[in-house]
Amino acid sequence: MNLNTFANLKTISIEVQDDVGLIILNSPENNNALSKLMFSELTTALDHFESNDATGAIVITGNDKVFAAGADISEIKDKNFIDVYNEQFITAGWERITTCRKPVIAAVAGYAVGGGCEIAMMCDFIVAADNALFGQPEIKIGTIPGAGGTQRLTRLVGKSKAMDMILTGRLMDADEAERSGLVSRVFPVSELVDEAMKIASKIASFSKPAVMMAKTAVNSSQETSLSQGIQMERSLFYSTYSLEDQKEGMAAFVEKRNPEFKNK
Repeated sequence: MNLNTFANLKTISIEVQDDVGLIILNSPENNNALSKLMFSELTTALDHFESNDATGAIVITGNDKVFAAGADISEIKDKNFIDVYNEQFITAGWERITTCRKPVIAAVAGYAVGGGCEIAMMCDFIVAADNALFGQPEIKIGTIPGAGGTQRLTRLVGKSKAMDMILTGRLMDADEAERSGLVSRVFPVSELVDEAMKIASKIASFSKPAVMMAKTAVNSSQETSLSQGIQMERSLFYSTYSLEDQKEGMAAFVEKRNPEFKNK
């Protein structure tokens, strides 16, 4: 990938480590507030990584003190109903992460609040630093979560805890987030990005089409009944038998060697 494409980015930065793309939210002067420009640049980065055949997984992170501190209030405080309705605020631009077919991991240190918590939940899973704090404090400024917070948080941690967080605006620390199912693993803050990249590299080492099928199957469990989800899983499972990678993977297992996937 030609990283010159990203030379003029102002709110994020990009790194590539082998077959993993790293996107760093990088607007420290406003605590990585989610501005219109940041989402435009984030979309550009995701588009490039998704279209790049060499990229097998993507990690999104911030800095040691803040992942993202929510929407840029200075941009939206004076909008009225017809403004946000006509421009499809949030819908138009914020949700590119949810349409990415390749696995996206959020590596969260420090504050992930409001929209920051919501974009972390848009990722396929979250790994957290031991100083991470998650919350949906929109109620404190006279509004409610609007980028999926009431829906994704409830699915991840259950109605009671989600209602508690959204109605009080309280923050959830990393230990509680792991116990509650919001995050999958917790690491020391100094090790977070390295560990997230190792996880992403592991995922990227497998058959890319099989990984994407597995992601599709898991995501369907959040949208369908159990019987419909099983049907989706079964169809995708059968489809893996059309892959050269399935033949190679099973042959390598029988022959007690490492597989050499061709991603087809």
